[in-house]
Amino acid sequence: MTARSIRRSTAAHTRLAAVGSLAVAGALLLTGCGDQTDGGSSSEASTSGNAAPLFSKLPAEIQKAGVIKVGTNAEYAPMEYQESGKIVGVDPDIAAALGEKLGVEFTFTSGSFDGLITSLNSGRYDIAMSSITDNKARQEGLDDSGKKLGPGVDFVDYFSAGTAVYVQKGNPKNIGSIEDLCGQTAAVQRGTTYEEALQKQSKACTDGGKKKITIESFENDTEAQTRVKSGGAVAGVNDYPVAVDLARKADGGKAFEVVGEQVDAGPFGIAVNKDNKQLTAALEAAVNAIIEDGTYQEVLEKWGAESGAIDKAAINGGK
Repeated sequence: MTARSIRRSTAAHTRLAAVGSLAVAGALLLTGCGDQTDGGSSSEASTSGNAAPLFSKLPAEIQKAGVIKVGTNAEYAPMEYQESGKIVGVDPDIAAALGEKLGVEFTFTSGSFDGLITSLNSGRYDIAMSSITDNKARQEGLDDSGKKLGPGVDFVDYFSAGTAVYVQKGNPKNIGSIEDLCGQTAAVQRGTTYEEALQKQSKACTDGGKKKITIESFENDTEAQTRVKSGGAVAGVNDYPVAVDLARKADGGKAFEVVGEQVDAGPFGIAVNKDNKQLTAALEAAVNAIIEDGTYQEVLEKWGAESGAIDKAAINGGK
């Protein structure tokens, strides 16, 4: 996903999941697998290595296969979601552009957000690309307390997003920011950096003599949205571009609104097994190539996600 600001930074997922740890076992290290949907190919790249400028940079096994297998959680419009049985969105379109540079096809499979890193490190996927916030905890495979739970991953950063709060249209509880959620109920997707952001804010509430936030965590973001829409939660927390898209499209723009400004912006990264440095380097080169030729900007403009644009790819740029 904060995250998703699953962002999904340890401190604050936009699956961007609380984008803290991106669900690495438990709340951070991404623990279950449970793939749900094979969306097939979201990237129609040429598989001719001779025609693609960066094909030779790929590991030999991927050159031979002609495919990069991608794990995602396709419930996070406009970043990745399902439409007519196909996985679409910002991330699939960026992947398709990367595929043109690398000469291979990116095929997306949707599963639970908090299982993506585990599935990646088990070899089920070559990469995970799902609005995952790049942070030190995910890089090092640590949980909230700093305990080592797994090998971690490397990230190729390609986007930036912060945390946003969304409420029912009309804002009946007059919520202006995440600080206003003390004593209230908030909904969020489990395992995201946004869940961590709510936990951090809840502690700040009680430390300041106010009531804690009642945090309702759900398996997917759709359930969290439904809880806010029904009035069971006064607000939801999500990645800024996702919250903006939700407010614009849900019930024709009549269901939700975003309150306040995005905060704690951080990078989304493509997660890669730490043992696969060659693939990491190839993806970094490909991200820079699509930035330089303008394709990257075209994709973001298509989805109204220009606010997340970066100037240059980075490896493990998250804090």
